[in-house]
Amino acid sequence: MLETKLQTELQNKVNKKIAPLFAKYDMDVNGLQSGMKWKPIVLIIGNYSSGKSTLINEIIGADVQRTGQAPTDDAFTIITNEGSEKPKEVPGSTLVNDENLPFIKFKQYGEKLTSHLCLRNIDSPDFKDMAIIDSPGMLDATTEKDRGYDYMEVLGEFAKMADLIVLMFDPHKAGTIKETYSAIRDTLPEKSGEDRIIFVMSRIDECDNISDLVRSYGTLCWNMSQMTGRKDIPHIYLTYAPQLANAIKNSEWWPQERDELKKKIFAAPTLRLNHILEDVDRQVHELQILSEAMSELSRRSRKLFTKVAEVTVGLALGLFVFGDVLTNSILSLPSQTLISSLREGTFSFGNLILPLIFLCGTFVLGFVVFDRIVFRNLIKNTLADSSTLVKLDNEYRRNLWKKMATSATELIKNITVKDIWHGHASNLAKINRFLEGDLKKFYEKLRP
Repeated sequence: MLETKLQTELQNKVNKKIAPLFAKYDMDVNGLQSGMKWKPIVLIIGNYSSGKSTLINEIIGADVQRTGQAPTDDAFTIITNEGSEKPKEVPGSTLVNDENLPFIKFKQYGEKLTSHLCLRNIDSPDFKDMAIIDSPGMLDATTEKDRGYDYMEVLGEFAKMADLIVLMFDPHKAGTIKETYSAIRDTLPEKSGEDRIIFVMSRIDECDNISDLVRSYGTLCWNMSQMTGRKDIPHIYLTYAPQLANAIKNSEWWPQERDELKKKIFAAPTLRLNHILEDVDRQVHELQILSEAMSELSRRSRKLFTKVAEVTVGLALGLFVFGDVLTNSILSLPSQTLISSLREGTFSFGNLILPLIFLCGTFVLGFVVFDRIVFRNLIKNTLADSSTLVKLDNEYRRNLWKKMATSATELIKNITVKDIWHGHASNLAKINRFLEGDLKKFYEKLRP
């Protein structure tokens, strides 16, 4: 399969050319690599009564997930077909320690998360090349302390991995859940592209009539416009589970887009390579702007170093030649200066001792002045407005810098004088060659 071959080729290129640079700039190389591992992923999210588990069971064709209108499952459950030779259920503690899976990064969230994370191995040919992740229902009152881990941050990491995100609502809570608001407003836009998210209002058969449905749909649209800050609302699939719906209401006029929704879900694997390229592209551009900032800071530092060095060398040579003359006139030491010894032909190594002390002392003083005063002032001024390090000539780069400014600040705070010679310009050139050469070739291979 062409996509699988290209995915392997891309992974090898990234690991060889780009991954080492991520480590140099304190960026998460696991986040870069995990996106290229394993299978296409569909993430199902929504409040606890939105019909997530019912939809998953219908897609699988078996009652894998418990269903109900109260919270029935508070775990992130990864459902896939790993083969009959693998265990039927794999606990989170195993998943976060398996380097062949993309879940190692979740280890940092501690035992509270790993105890609410598992993989279910199902006997379904449709899931050999894809996985569905069922997530804990979003709630209004739950806090990070109650869950024991940062739910929104974890959800964002899963969203970053997903090739398709299905965000489900029910007509009784049409977008009013606090965590749903946070997900739509902040987490999903930051971690995933809009094209990967589809919105579903399920259980519409529970509306008493079409008028009730219209009111619920209008409420959801209004709430979404408030959450997204946009007037144009994306398509919202209207659906219900036929096997659970009230038979009296199952008439032809009752809206139902479930088959189209399932087609979207099973089409997720075809989007995989495009999404991998988008993720690599985005993360490498983040690396690029950091490298660009550090390269410019190094350039400015070296420029100042050159100026200080020029003054230091001039002063050092002057003191090497005339320093002992000055001390002789003031302290009558040494008894014979370097110049007089050369003129009188009585030069000996002893005549070099004081000039060499002046020479070395001046170089040491020059370095101290650069390190403690000039360089520190540069860092202080740069931290006051680090955006001057990069060109922010379009909206994309401004948004990119806004996201990476904190990382740049940490790098700037920790830079030392020796770091200004570490080849940031060379690193930047490597990154640019990868973006302009290797990555473009992969995009071209995907064109029809």
